[in-house]
Amino acid sequence: MKNKKMWEVFAVVCVLAMTIGVTLPASAQMSEVKEKPPMYSYVSSWAVPRAQWAEMDKADAADEPMFEKALASGALVGYGRDVNLVHQPDGYTSDEWFSAMSMGALVSVLEGLYKSGSPVTPVLSAATKHEDGMFESRYYNWHSGSWKNGYTHVSSYKLKADAPDEAVGMLSKNFIAPLLEKLVADGTLHEYEIDTEAIHTQSPGTFWIVYIAASPEGLDKVNAALEAALKASPFAGPAFGSMVDFTPHRDQLARTNGTFK
Repeated sequence: MKNKKMWEVFAVVCVLAMTIGVTLPASAQMSEVKEKPPMYSYVSSWAVPRAQWAEMDKADAADEPMFEKALASGALVGYGRDVNLVHQPDGYTSDEWFSAMSMGALVSVLEGLYKSGSPVTPVLSAATKHEDGMFESRYYNWHSGSWKNGYTHVSSYKLKADAPDEAVGMLSKNFIAPLLEKLVADGTLHEYEIDTEAIHTQSPGTFWIVYIAASPEGLDKVNAALEAALKASPFAGPAFGSMVDFTPHRDQLARTNGTFK
């Protein structure tokens, strides 16, 4: 809840600064992060019975040679798998994801997975719930390499119907991305991205702030960075609330193994 409130207030600062032309004090200013070419990500989420979690680990590991081959060829820029750490009665227990710089490359890898028989392995066939998503990000960064036991934090938000078309871009390039860029640079984060849906299966206007902390302590460092940014700024108010409907807001925390090129 504390993390949610900090993002809310931080975003208020962002929108106020943009909409009324206020200049932030030097200590609070951050360099604008330019929009990048789109990165596409495919995420498959599964609800797997607890007794079969070990089998899910094996199934995920069996996909790695295919992902490694796609990474080496340049078809993918990253891949990984998550284990949910905060479970809900109707929620997912795990997911597998991969990212590419074109939708075509992403779908080609997906088709390879289907041909391999991966989606119909016994453990996935026994899943009680399944969902796929395809996302697009124009604000992202990562460290190259592989790691185990990172920690992925995902926050989902939904814009109100009358929010400006460029709302996500404004928030991303001027404030959210610069903050997360610094945390990537100092090693606190392995990766971050700000996502919207490339294939719309949810309500339009939803966006996600995603980051992968290198350690449990990294989650605290993100919170501390947000607190510092808030203290450095004199602004607060209802501006962000006028653009975002917080009723559907949700957070997710997962343990992550991943690789980025």
